[in-house]
Amino acid sequence: MTGEFAGLTAIVTGGASGIGRATALELLARGARVAVLDLDPSGLDEGIAGYTADVTDRASVQEAVGAVAADLGGIDVVVNNAGVGATGTVSDNTDDEWHLVLDVNVVGMARVVSAALPWLRRSEHASVVNTSSIAALNGLPNRALYSASKGAVLSLTLAMATDHVREGIRVNCVCPGTADTPWVGRLLAQADDPAAERVALQARQPIGRLVTPEEVANAILYLASPRSGSTTGTVLDVDGGVTHLRVRP
Repeated sequence: MTGEFAGLTAIVTGGASGIGRATALELLARGARVAVLDLDPSGLDEGIAGYTADVTDRASVQEAVGAVAADLGGIDVVVNNAGVGATGTVSDNTDDEWHLVLDVNVVGMARVVSAALPWLRRSEHASVVNTSSIAALNGLPNRALYSASKGAVLSLTLAMATDHVREGIRVNCVCPGTADTPWVGRLLAQADDPAAERVALQARQPIGRLVTPEEVANAILYLASPRSGSTTGTVLDVDGGVTHLRVRP
C-alpha cells in the first residue's frame, strides 16, 4: 500500500453512504486499512471492512471497535460521521426525538472515541475528525434540534482536542454545508415541491450548488493526515461560503 495513510487503520462511522462512504473510499485510495461501523454495513465497496455497530449502545461500540483493532492491527484514525437529522422548531420535536438525536449525534461520538482511546494512545499518528455542520454556526430555519446537536459536536471537538493534545491525539471537525447526499435527497423528496426546494438550497450557498460528499471527504482527510501534525482543535468549513460570505444578489 502506498499513500500518506499507508500502514494506518481508520474507522469511519456511518460509512455505508454519503459523506462517510466517500471518506472511506478516499482513505482506502490513500493507503489506509479502512473499517466502516454502521447499523447495516452490507454492500460496502471492495477493500473496506464492515462491522455492525449501534453508536447509541456502548457495548455494541466497544465490541466493534475492539474487533477492528484485533482484525486490522490497531486504530490510528477515527472519523465520527454517523448521525441523524431532524426538522422543526423547539416546539415541533418530542422529548423522545430530542433524546435520540442527541444520543446519536453527540453521545455516540463520545462512545466511539472512548472505545478507541487505548489504541489511539499507542499510535504515532492518532487523529479524530468529527462531522459537525453549518447548523452549528448559522441560524437555519426549522433545524432547532439538529442545530443543537451539531453545535454540541463542535464544542465536544474542542474539549476533546484539549484533553488529549498532550497524548499526541489530534481532534478536529468539519462543518459541511448542504451536501448532495442520500439523506438530503430524502429531505427534498418530502418537500411540497422538491425541485424548487433544491433550487433554494443551492441558492443559499454562494457557490450556487450543493457541496459534494467527495469535497467533504477531502477536507476530512486533510485534517486526519499525518501531514497535518500541527492541526488540532480546528473547525474547517466546507460550506460553499455560507458562513462567511455575503454576496450581493
